Amino acid sequence: MKLYLNNFKNVLYKNKKKIRDFKPKKLCKIYIFRHGKTVFNEKKIFTGWKDSRLTKNGVLEAKKVGKKLKNKEIDIAFCTRLSRSKDTLREVLKYHKECFLTIQDDRMIERSYGRLEGLTHKHIIEKYGLKKFNDYHRSYNIRPPKGESIKDVEKRVLSFIKDLLKFIKKNGVNVAISAHGNSMRPFRRYFEKLSIKKMIKLENPWDDYFEYEVKV
Repeated sequence: MKLYLNNFKNVLYKNKKKIRDFKPKKLCKIYIFRHGKTVFNEKKIFTGWKDSRLTKNGVLEAKKVGKKLKNKEIDIAFCTRLSRSKDTLREVLKYHKECFLTIQDDRMIERSYGRLEGLTHKHIIEKYGLKKFNDYHRSYNIRPPKGESIKDVEKRVLSFIKDLLKFIKKNGVNVAISAHGNSMRPFRRYFEKLSIKKMIKLENPWDDYFEYEVKV
């Protein structure tokens, strides 16, 4: 098999023999999951692009996702540069020696909270009030100071999806994505055909995954 990389250039792991021997599928799967809880998550601190590590519970949650995906076939895996995405993926791939390519793509990275990163939710509520906190935390259009809105995140995630679908159809592969809570929202909106209102209300689990089909 000759692998078509499309715009995915940041390859972290590649097994040339497995690529050569791989037989493309006609019906492909996408498995997407959120990383396990981090120290910042448990302390209700705005994390964004800061690199907060998984807690012991977060590692257990990642292991649960791994066990749930144990009997699936994963050919190619995606993560972001943040350790929580990579560490969660590592737990999942312990069951998948067949995976022959791991790619880093930061279009699926967590939403940037800008100047709020590293600050507690409580501090922001006390400083700006509950309404402003809710706007910064979950509004579709409103950006935190020097940060991204969910609309901004959706734009980059849709760019990722466009490249991903072409990549899957050209290669006939099953894909796993170790994502983040806010990058999963527009991803699920696209594949589940959700309204903006429903997307905003999504609560993505720490210890489960979502599965989507792609016909080649």
